[in-house]
Amino acid sequence: MIAPVQVLIDADNLDVPRLRLLAAALEDASSADIVVVGAPAALEALDWPPHARVLAASGWQGADLALARSYRADDRPLLLATGDGDFAQLARRHPGPVLLVGRTSSRSRAFVGPRITSTDPASDGGTQLRSWIAFWGQNAVT
Repeated sequence: MIAPVQVLIDADNLDVPRLRLLAAALEDASSADIVVVGAPAALEALDWPPHARVLAASGWQGADLALARSYRADDRPLLLATGDGDFAQLARRHPGPVLLVGRTSSRSRAFVGPRITSTDPASDGGTQLRSWIAFWGQNAVT
């Protein structure tokens, strides 16, 4: 049984154009469990899907800690949107498939694993991102 996609977004570590593509792709993913964390200014920069949990966090590593608390280690697909390597261990150890959304130039070799796929929505207009969300959304059992 495949559960809905788990989505963790670090809004502090991606630029607004990439976040905008991500938020648009998630609009139709009503079964996704979406958590967006960041500084208030980053969160207010765009409209998030209405079903997303949007959590303001500040201070050094504040968003990372909130995202880590929101993470559930289960076999459902994980979409991890971040611009830094703080979640490399989480991505590599996640038992299900992982889509890493971030800047191509900032991807760490630490984010390599048999279940990890990487995409930069700015490089293809979000095509791979939307395809991945659609595939796992169609295969979700709620």
